[in-house]
Amino acid sequence: MDNNGQMPPVQPMQVTTSSSINVPVIKQVGVDTGEKKDNSGLIKTIVIIVVSLIAVTFIGLFIWIFMQYSEINEDMDGQINVKVAEEKEKMTEEFQKKFEEEEKNPYRSFAGPADYGELSFKYPKTWSVYIAADAVNGGDFEAYLNPLQVDPVGKDTINALRVTITNKSFDTVVAGYQRDVEKKDSGLTVESVMIGEGDSITANRYSGNIPGTELNGYIVIFKIRDKTVILQTDSVLFEGDFNTLLSTIKFNA
Repeated sequence: MDNNGQMPPVQPMQVTTSSSINVPVIKQVGVDTGEKKDNSGLIKTIVIIVVSLIAVTFIGLFIWIFMQYSEINEDMDGQINVKVAEEKEKMTEEFQKKFEEEEKNPYRSFAGPADYGELSFKYPKTWSVYIAADAVNGGDFEAYLNPLQVDPVGKDTINALRVTITNKSFDTVVAGYQRDVEKKDSGLTVESVMIGEGDSITANRYSGNIPGTELNGYIVIFKIRDKTVILQTDSVLFEGDFNTLLSTIKFNA
């Protein structure tokens, strides 16, 4: 206030702008809304799912391969076992055959009646001989041979060898067999062969169904003096022994 008691006039305020005045700068701070965190979690979830699917696929594939391997391995083991069993059986059969062949030695000699040409041949020692008719008083001579024991004689009984020396002529006997060969569906064939030591004897050999029986085997007939010899095996199983026996035949002409 002045001396007169009045307020002094108010002077208007002047705002001076100067570059020397530092005005604080307020920086805008970004607000974290959580979107980045959410995206990262989704990616992790997807990665886990994919890895899990791959793992499950590989586990399934491993199980499938293992099962296939097991089946193949079992199949191979089965095939090997079958093969081993077959080989063992084959070896057993071969040893058995070899043993049986060795047991036949030494061969024995069969001798027919002296007045019937004294027919002789070699046969396995494991065979038994049964003389059914010795022809002492004439008539036919009949003998039967078979491994171990001779089976009861009959038209359908199988024996390894039947020996008959008949008083019938060779031509008569041949004619009878020829009629059997010529029958329809007889199943019997004939050929001329050489038998005996040094293939010295001419004979007729019949193969197939034996006439008047259900048997399937071989028959060989040849002449001794005025008589006829008939050798018959009742089964093709004895073919080897039969052929060996034929190669040893001898008689007095």
